Amino acid sequence: MKKFLMAAATGTLAGVIITTQVAAPLLAQESAKTTNVYQQLDLFGDIFERIRAQYVEEVDEGELIEAAINGMLTSLDPHSSYLSPEDAEGMKVQTSGEFGGLGIEVTQEEGFVKVVSPMDGTPADEAGVEAGDFITHVDGESLLGLTLDEAVEMMRGPVGSEIVITVAREGEDEPLEISIIRDTIKLTAVRSRIEGTSVVLRVTTFNRQTSPNLAAGIKEQVEEAGGMDNVNGFILDLRNNPGGLLTEAIAVSDAFLETGEIVSTRGRNPEDGDRYNATPGDLTGGKPVVVLINGGSASASEIVAGALQDHRRAIVVGTKSFGKGSVQTVMPLRGEGAMRLTTARYYTPSGRSIQALGVSPDIVVEQPRRKPEAEAEEDEAAFNARTEADLRGSISNDSLSEDEIEQIKKDQEKALAAAKLRAEDYQLAYAIDILKGLSALVPQEK
Repeated sequence: MKKFLMAAATGTLAGVIITTQVAAPLLAQESAKTTNVYQQLDLFGDIFERIRAQYVEEVDEGELIEAAINGMLTSLDPHSSYLSPEDAEGMKVQTSGEFGGLGIEVTQEEGFVKVVSPMDGTPADEAGVEAGDFITHVDGESLLGLTLDEAVEMMRGPVGSEIVITVAREGEDEPLEISIIRDTIKLTAVRSRIEGTSVVLRVTTFNRQTSPNLAAGIKEQVEEAGGMDNVNGFILDLRNNPGGLLTEAIAVSDAFLETGEIVSTRGRNPEDGDRYNATPGDLTGGKPVVVLINGGSASASEIVAGALQDHRRAIVVGTKSFGKGSVQTVMPLRGEGAMRLTTARYYTPSGRSIQALGVSPDIVVEQPRRKPEAEAEEDEAAFNARTEADLRGSISNDSLSEDEIEQIKKDQEKALAAAKLRAEDYQLAYAIDILKGLSALVPQEK
């Protein structure tokens, strides 16, 4: 410490001499940088004028400048871009929960358009588009070489019109052609239901409806179950959720936490960082929580999964998430347009950044591909295999009362329903089994 102080003092004393020695070079460097910037701007002006005067066809000057601005922003990262007045208005509508389109969240990866996730119940989802698909063509036209905004523009169109997209999918030898009818996308932010004694909360997006829908869904399902005592836990399904509003991710995390940090953001300057903490009040009453994620879980979904995982509030199940650990700020511009600029990285409570790494589940569970009908029929037959009770002349069980036998039959029916769910949604069934196992370890009150 003394050496450090001495060094600091020496540096201060010597500063008078050092400053006089380097001030002139520093000023010269700054001047050179400024001159270079002005030269580049002059170059831009020259190119603009030559295009306007000599391009083979007359160009729209406004569109040309917008394209230049967008090119500048998209060169930074896949999530920064220019929003025209129409796109800016569309984003406002999207965050409110209703908009027109296919119902897919896309990004660009090495020049290709990649599906982050199809949204539940949308035309793309019903047509069979999957997270991880690469869209190569739209109506036979290649997307290679286009910017992400240009590719998205090709996929837009009137509600009710048909679009055929060509996708390359891992595990498929040949590209797939998928026909989709464009429709108005009405996103239900949260869908809730009861599976046995487990409450399933399917969160499809993080818009302004998400946290109110979540709170209402928890209340409704707990009441339907006859109170919190009849609920063994909660499953927060964030699979194929592409993210959304940071404020909503914080609110959803807060619904399961009593205290502690949820997420922190750090920008270019240290003073630009923010920390967001939980407030008292766990809407689930401290019941066990399982979070489901996959490769389509991105951004706000990863904030929630990371926060609950770090606080050991939930068991995260599924496959590694998308890995978008950056925050975008939408800044209004003159002329009613806007720019979306990456302004910060976010960090989970433990201080880890998931940028390009994703959230790793506590338990890795792959979702098997759907079986052909023939195999599904074989599985159905296995469920309905004959037992001792089906044999003619079998001895009845007279050691149990009628009520006890009835209860055993009900338990068997529940187990059979769980087995069938495993064939439909293996990851969800796995999560339900975890909650069953945890509840089995809780001592029963006498």
